[in-house]
Parts: sequence; C-alpha cells; structure tokens
Amino acid sequence: MIVTVTMNPSVDISYPLETFKINDVNRVENAIKTAGGKGLNVSRVIKQMDGELVASGILGGSLGGYIIDQLNREGVSNRFLEIEKESRNCIAILHEGKQTEVLESGPTLADGEGEEYLKQFEKLIEDAEVVTMSGSLPKGLPTDYYQKLLEISRDKEVKVLLDTSGEALKQALLGEEKPFLIKPNTDELNALLEQEVTSDIDVLKEALNSSLFEGIEAIVVSMGEDGAFAKIEGEFYKVSIPSIDVVNPVGSGDATIAGLALALNQELPWDEVLKTAMTTGMLNTMEDKTGHVNKDHFDTYYAQVEVEKIKEH
Repeated sequence: MIVTVTMNPSVDISYPLETFKINDVNRVENAIKTAGGKGLNVSRVIKQMDGELVASGILGGSLGGYIIDQLNREGVSNRFLEIEKESRNCIAILHEGKQTEVLESGPTLADGEGEEYLKQFEKLIEDAEVVTMSGSLPKGLPTDYYQKLLEISRDKEVKVLLDTSGEALKQALLGEEKPFLIKPNTDELNALLEQEVTSDIDVLKEALNSSLFEGIEAIVVSMGEDGAFAKIEGEFYKVSIPSIDVVNPVGSGDATIAGLALALNQELPWDEVLKTAMTTGMLNTMEDKTGHVNKDHFDTYYAQVEVEKIKEH
C-alpha cells in the first residue's frame, strides 16, 4: 500500500479568460475547482492507475470539507487530520497563453497539531510499503518537520519519496534520516547547490555527486521534454521520452512521483521504475485536468521510453 502526504492541501481554482483585464471586471464562464496540492495530484494518479493508497495530511474548514468530499467522490481513500482553521485556495488565471497564479499561504497550525499528525501518521503507515511526501509545509510547523516524518518511516521500514523544495527539502537532506528518493528539477538543484545546473550529463553527474545527497538511494531529476536523469545506488541513467502533444503540463511532476511510487510498491527493477514514472508524467500532460491520466494509453507510451545506463569515463 502507498500513503500520500499533503501537509498543505488546497482547492485549486482555474479561471480561463481570453483577455485578463487589470483594474476591471473579469467574468468567467467555466471556472474549474479541484482538490489540489501536489500530494493530491499524486493520489489521483495512483488511484487512476489502480494502485492501493490512503491520502493523508492536514486540512480544515469548509474548504477542507470540499477537498474530502471530492476525494470521496473520486474513490480516493483518505484519512486527514482535520483542524478548525480554513484550508487554502490557489487560483490560476489562464489568459493569452499565460498563467497568473494567486496562492494563499494556508492555515497557521496551532501548537500540538503537528504532533497530533505525527501520531496519526505512525498508525497510517503500519501497512504501507511506500510513502510520498509532497509540497510545502503550512505555517506553524518547523522547517525540519519532514525529518520527523522520516524518522517514523525509518522505524516502520517504509520507503519515502520526498518531493518538496526550498528550506523544507534542505532540512530533510541535512537531517540524520534520509528519504529513499527525491525528485528535484534543475531549478531546484540550482537553488539547493547554489550553482548553475544544466541538462549537460557531466554537469548533472557532478551535481548529483554532491555531499548534500549522501545517503539517498535514488535521485531522479525531471527535465520536461528532455525526460530525466537519475542517480540510483551510485549508477547514472539517462531517460528519454518520445515527442508528444502537450495539453496541460501542470502536475506532470506529481504524476511522475505517482509512477515512481506505484513501481516501487510493486518492487519492479529500476529501469521499469523509471519507465513507469516517465509514462505517468507524460500521460498527465496529455489531459486537460491536472493530476489525471488515461490508463488505457499507458502501454503505448511506456514502450517508447528508453533508459540508458551512463558508463563511467
């Protein structure tokens, strides 16, 4: 079983407009509202790929209730810690080929709520083989909170896939307990290492050999249309994907995490893990809705993903 963790979920609202008028009224005919947050995108894709999961995290208020109702309607099993404060809205205004976002920060957790979730998490993962932890931390939690979840996961011998950024990621990497896998993109590597990381193989190899990543079994660097580059158990891999028609790239990284979790939960070999992840990521880009894939197309695109082991010079 897979447990997904979303510490700061949201209701994602998409406003498609032909023209976005500043300091004027904008009327939207087809607003789209979905249960959002990176971990919930992961959850939906796992469900759509027929994986067994429980979605968890912290939410509250009427927006939290909306999120739970939507997950229930989609058949996504969930157990969240519910608090009194309101969860957040995240608004995307789609206009003239651009995307302008307005993101609320979410609730500030009261003393003790973070500790309460740790206790719930410990029970949740008793039957889990894989845990995904995605996205930002809400206010009120320390920046090393993921490290606390990693410690509990170690005691339960559960593989943790961590997909976050900034200080939360840095603190997780600096802590004693390491995630099993991380999935940064090149921009996040730039920020972590404070150096320019490009898609050049030699540059990527040098970056992933940084002491900051010691103790991590797998690092998968997502590179959009260029596929991915990975360091797994000391070996390097280049993953190539076919050219596809992209409809909506938002959430493709989350769909990639879903594929990684599904394949690891099935204990597949690493080349199949990488191919599965790239395929679910691609399938997400081909759908209008964020965090959605069409399982019927999986085999077709899986067969077109190539994994090449990079030989040492």
